[in-house]
Amino acid sequence: MAKKASRKIEAEPMKLFYIFYNQERWDNWVKTLKESSFEADPKSEELPEGFRILDGFSVDITVSVLKIIKLYQNKRYTFEEAVDKLSQVEAIVMSPAPGGELGELVEILQLPKLALFASCRLYLAGGFDKDLKTLVKKGRADLEKDMEKALETVSNIGAAVIDGATCCSKFVKDDVEQTTLFDEWLIECERMGEAMTSLKNFDESTGDED
Repeated sequence: MAKKASRKIEAEPMKLFYIFYNQERWDNWVKTLKESSFEADPKSEELPEGFRILDGFSVDITVSVLKIIKLYQNKRYTFEEAVDKLSQVEAIVMSPAPGGELGELVEILQLPKLALFASCRLYLAGGFDKDLKTLVKKGRADLEKDMEKALETVSNIGAAVIDGATCCSKFVKDDVEQTTLFDEWLIECERMGEAMTSLKNFDESTGDED
């Protein structure tokens, strides 16, 4: 009796969806920020609730954006897909701030994210320098003359950090009165490094893709 030929059925890989930043997530953070108190408690050494919320808001954006980069590194996203996702999140985060005091807080949040998005775009494009000490010196000089040029320089630093370079706390000025926008960008680069470390084992997270 002839044996029936066995046929190997190969299932197509499941389409995976990743949870990223969307407008609802942004709106929820802004709503929470609006309802938070920035009054200091004289009985507590902790930062006021509002500043802690603002910090959490900032970290959430950085980690969410760098998940896109990790998926690109893991070859789950093509260059085009990663750029498209990055642009979608950037459009939400860098949208016009609301009016009043809330708007001022949102703008405080947005300024460092200029470095985040510029760094990610340069990392995806490739061709960045890794001499951080020289880049920091150049960036500080650039800021005095041309903010766009300084942002371009800090994006090079951020791209190197995404690629594994260690930066940038040792380059940030300790004196608050001397702190510049460039220092704020360097702090964001430092956070990017921390986020990439936290995402070391990140691969996939099923759910709705935003």
